[in-house]
Amino acid sequence: MTVSIPDLPLVYLSDEELALINVLRADMMRDRWALQLRDAYFNGEQLVRDLGISIPPQLRSLHTVIGWPRVGVESLEERLDLEAFRWADGGDSSELSEIAEANDLFDESSLAHLDALVYGREYLAVGSGGCGTDDYPPLITAESPLDMTLMWDARLRMGTAALRECAADSFTESGPEERMLVLYLPDQTVMCLPSKSGGWEVVDRDIHNLGVVPVVRLANRQRTADRVGKSEITPEVMSITDAACRRLMGMEVASEFFGAPARYILGASESAFQDAEGNAKSAWETYIGRVLALERDEDGNVPEVGTFPAHDPSGQTKIIDLYARIMASQMSVAPHVLGYSSDNPASADAIRFADNRQVKKAERRIRRFGAGWQQAMRLALWVRDGEPPDSARRIETVWRNPATPTVAAQVDATVKLVQAGVLPADSDVTLEMAGFTEAQRQRIAVDRRRSAAAASGGKLMDRLAALNAGSEPMPDVTVVDDGDDSL
Repeated sequence: MTVSIPDLPLVYLSDEELALINVLRADMMRDRWALQLRDAYFNGEQLVRDLGISIPPQLRSLHTVIGWPRVGVESLEERLDLEAFRWADGGDSSELSEIAEANDLFDESSLAHLDALVYGREYLAVGSGGCGTDDYPPLITAESPLDMTLMWDARLRMGTAALRECAADSFTESGPEERMLVLYLPDQTVMCLPSKSGGWEVVDRDIHNLGVVPVVRLANRQRTADRVGKSEITPEVMSITDAACRRLMGMEVASEFFGAPARYILGASESAFQDAEGNAKSAWETYIGRVLALERDEDGNVPEVGTFPAHDPSGQTKIIDLYARIMASQMSVAPHVLGYSSDNPASADAIRFADNRQVKKAERRIRRFGAGWQQAMRLALWVRDGEPPDSARRIETVWRNPATPTVAAQVDATVKLVQAGVLPADSDVTLEMAGFTEAQRQRIAVDRRRSAAAASGGKLMDRLAALNAGSEPMPDVTVVDDGDDSL
């Protein structure tokens, strides 16, 4: 009698899971080259295509770098400061703050936003934080699209599966060169290591039964037909960067060949280019000679000495300034941010006007990224409690004002709203509009409660002192016997 023993799901991957892993890995590998190209432009490591006309072979290894893509992307990312999570109904948000601080989200968020702007997308993975125990808050991690991909359902506007490939040094002693796979499914998260037979061996299955994939995508510059997102380093930005790098390389070559002005001598004898022993001087010795002692010819004429004009780089710098202005329009930054300057410096109003478009872009990114962070926090509460949070309670993300107005302007606008009766002076919204951070507002609230308690206690002590001194009449007290003898 033959008894068939089914494969344990803890050890083996099903055929559907293997097929899903192959599809997701192919999708991740297909996009990796384009992502690494954007990363190279951001880091200034791209290879500039040489036209092979003005650059001699000896100088083709010269590498010129211009950091405009990095400056433009970081200028936008610096306006995206996540400060706090809170319930929209004004309830106690300490549980949200605890999860955020345990995962260091306020620092990690800047890394996630930067990757989303460079690569066009970033992923937030949510899971249990304490190896199956309830003593640890849920885990929220930001994952690079170089190592992660998500299968997206456009109709439901949600992910159906996700895959992350990372180093396996935390699971094995073989070192970080061995890779592991993490497959995120609506009902479980599967972690796999390479098996000796060449396939994948399951090392852990987290059965969470959420019904949704615990992965959120922060997408940049989405469109209805492209929910994956696009990078801020567009083909236009890369083209202008290459052109500016080639212009800088041309300036380097010109400085090597034409930086020192060329001299000419007409009517000189051969002895003028020989030393005392009659040996011919080198070209460098002839050039750097401070005094050219030239003899008259047989007719008594002195040889004519002159200098060709040296190379003037102003024409090249004007072209680079043109590229800077074009790049500023593409990256939505003020031209002076990219190093362009004019004879008439821009006024403060002109600088603020030039920043208007980038401020609007930052506000759009805050709306898009804020929805992703809210979804990640709801998933974290779901993982922690085992049930989804109440749909009536909405989570809000608190961001710093991307417009970066002056402190005086913020306070002045807030004071006018309070004086007009639009806002109460003791409201938390008033403090937020004045530019105070979440931590500062909490400290101000504590100080207000302490001051109110001290004021109430002071009034009570003054009243008791007045009664004790007899300056105020004792209040009439009516004693009612309710039959209760207890104190």
